[in-house]
Amino acid sequence: MREIVHIQAGQCGNQIGTKFWEVISDEHGIDPAGGYVGDSTLQLERINVYYNESSSQKYVPRAALVDLEPGTMDSVRSGPFGQLFRPDNFIFAHQRETEGRRE
Repeated sequence: MREIVHIQAGQCGNQIGTKFWEVISDEHGIDPAGGYVGDSTLQLERINVYYNESSSQKYVPRAALVDLEPGTMDSVRSGPFGQLFRPDNFIFAHQRETEGRRE
């Protein structure tokens, strides 16, 4: 079976990628929290192509969300499908407090 790893980067990539996961989740009967709410066995037939199933029977996208600014990640997290992603799948830059200062 094929497995897809989805990488979305930057503000635009994360906005488009989030919409992609909303559509894929709807097609496979996955609610915003990762639970299966569908009504067809066809929805689950190839769900492992896009999702990993957790030990708590939740479906988690096989995705990495990348951006240099944490603000983009915050907007994804606070959106309707923000709880669908694992927290460690969010990759963003951290600025040091001393950056830009001269001593």
